[in-house]
Amino acid sequence: MVYYVDANASAGGNGSKESPFAKINDAAKIAVAGDEVLVNPGIYREYVNPVNGGTEDARITYRSTQPLGAVITGAESFKKWEQYQGDVYLARIPNKEFGDNNPYKTLVSGDWFIATYIAHLGEVFLNDKSLYETETLEGVLNPTVYIKSWDPDFTLYKWYTCQDEKTDETLIYANFQGKNPNEENVEITFRRHCFYPSEEGRGYITLSGFKVCKAGCQWAPPTAYQEGMIGPHWSKGWIIEDCEVSHAKCSGISLGKYYQPYNNNKWLNEKFKDGAQTERANICMAVTEGWTKERIGSHIVRRCHIHDCGQTGIVGHLGGVFSIIEDNHIHHINNKQNLAGAEIGGIKMHAAIDCIIRRNYFHNCTRGLWLDWQAQGTRVTQNLFHDNCMPFDHLMRRECMDGLGEDIFIEVSHGPTLVDNNILLSDRALKLATQGVALVHNYIAGSLTAVGRGVNNGSPTKASPRYTPYHVPHRTEIVNFMTILHGDTRLYNNIFVQKPKRKFFAKMEKACKNMEWDQCNITAGTIPYDEYPTYEEWAKQFEGYCGMGSVTTDRYYNPLPVWAGGNCFFNGAKCMKKEKDAYVDTKNKVTFEVKEENGKATFKTNVYDFMPASTCKTITTEILGKAFEPEQAYENPDGTPITFNTDFFGASRASNPVAGPFENTNKTSEWKMF
Repeated sequence: MVYYVDANASAGGNGSKESPFAKINDAAKIAVAGDEVLVNPGIYREYVNPVNGGTEDARITYRSTQPLGAVITGAESFKKWEQYQGDVYLARIPNKEFGDNNPYKTLVSGDWFIATYIAHLGEVFLNDKSLYETETLEGVLNPTVYIKSWDPDFTLYKWYTCQDEKTDETLIYANFQGKNPNEENVEITFRRHCFYPSEEGRGYITLSGFKVCKAGCQWAPPTAYQEGMIGPHWSKGWIIEDCEVSHAKCSGISLGKYYQPYNNNKWLNEKFKDGAQTERANICMAVTEGWTKERIGSHIVRRCHIHDCGQTGIVGHLGGVFSIIEDNHIHHINNKQNLAGAEIGGIKMHAAIDCIIRRNYFHNCTRGLWLDWQAQGTRVTQNLFHDNCMPFDHLMRRECMDGLGEDIFIEVSHGPTLVDNNILLSDRALKLATQGVALVHNYIAGSLTAVGRGVNNGSPTKASPRYTPYHVPHRTEIVNFMTILHGDTRLYNNIFVQKPKRKFFAKMEKACKNMEWDQCNITAGTIPYDEYPTYEEWAKQFEGYCGMGSVTTDRYYNPLPVWAGGNCFFNGAKCMKKEKDAYVDTKNKVTFEVKEENGKATFKTNVYDFMPASTCKTITTEILGKAFEPEQAYENPDGTPITFNTDFFGASRASNPVAGPFENTNKTSEWKMF
């Protein structure tokens, strides 16, 4: 059955082409497996709640008939502003208009949210830019620049909200800096979601070609019900494709966790158990409550333009397993810096088991990609990252920062996590407070940082290791828990380029030398692994040891070995001393740049003018071996081996391949990326 929807249709249509529905949700109430909902261009100010799911062989498809022509928004246009004082206007909205969900009465909150940041779920938008909330009316009347923002000039556009108890109204005061809000495009948040089933298990739905924006969804930590403007809500087999997703209060797309009433923001609400312990508990509970490969995950998010969200572009814990995230443009996430905490990034995934993240373009995010816990079987390949660090030095003062940012952060996972054929250009390329990672054929112009750090819970006088789970290969069932020993890292055929060191980063590196969470290394190259053992050195600890009657030993808790080969180093990037075949160029000056126009990027570098004759060997699953704790190979999700014989563009590599992500250089120094 095909249903038709047209925003210009009269109410009471039957969904036929001749008499279409006026609301998408009218079709969502009745569409069943095999049905298609065709939506004509227009603005749909509604919450679409799919009542039914499809099946693997008969999906339910919602399609915009004109790409990005149909807009689903959580905001309402508002043209009844009263001038209050100077550039400040007042809006009065009867609370009954919000129904059961008034975003101006509800604060952003949850585990790992920094609660000193006061923010409501609502927003005020001027010409598709969100204004900055203040805690007082005085902050609107006499606005000051908010120095944490990546766009400080716009922070003078402020708003403040309070309740008029006598009239039962929400009051919003806003400073539009001389603009008349009744003549401009001004919208205010009304709804929490845009396209999101209220019930679990509505699987096999496709959302294609929509513009989705401006919903007041709540903070989405792993230890709570994770919501977004769009999301499958604990189901299987969704496809979200060719959409523009923007201006979510917190997360644009949520692939993540279902509601556990006995373990929902427990760390925040009860306070007696550490957050890592509550996280372990909700993972174990999920296993007993139906978190399996057969029921959950295997989603696809592809060719979407995701930007200007407050917390994450895509978030997911447990529910995103076995998914593919590909060909997306993800940028300007958390740039307002009005939300802060440990759950922020272009993509923030916990338990990204067997997820493939490929051919995406990440830039200008507080953090590009964050893989936290259980990045087992995760592959990050053919992506471009740049400018995913704080842009201004003043933002990085201790009292002014919630993290320095980096292209990729992999945290407390046992692997195997595969990062291959990527371009990483931010000052801090990879934060590796983890083990079981393989870096293969990447162009890395930033540092590796937090190596050997960042895996404890920060107790000042007590041992506080974070024990994290590992799983049956290519499944969700838990095998065991273990702390992070560090190492167990492979580094093959990469190009490392030292970019100019920003003065503030140099100061931070000196100040943080002995810091537990992150030593803030800014020297590019493999040198953070300088003191790690080779496999032979590590294995020697166990020679002649039968496991019985031995004296007390550290051998089971010492750092794991590191392997390296075929890497090239330029501009002062440094190799670890045990790397025997490293090519170190101390004479030539390597340059690089990314030009971006209308979402299309061009990468340019002269590094291939100085590369040595290739002596690299082809890397394979067999060469990489197995990640130590899960004893799982660096292989495809179906268990088949990988031969790294194609490059960033999918072109075939020679039998002795060139280091870095490009094989067919042909003296070319410029590539069209996306």
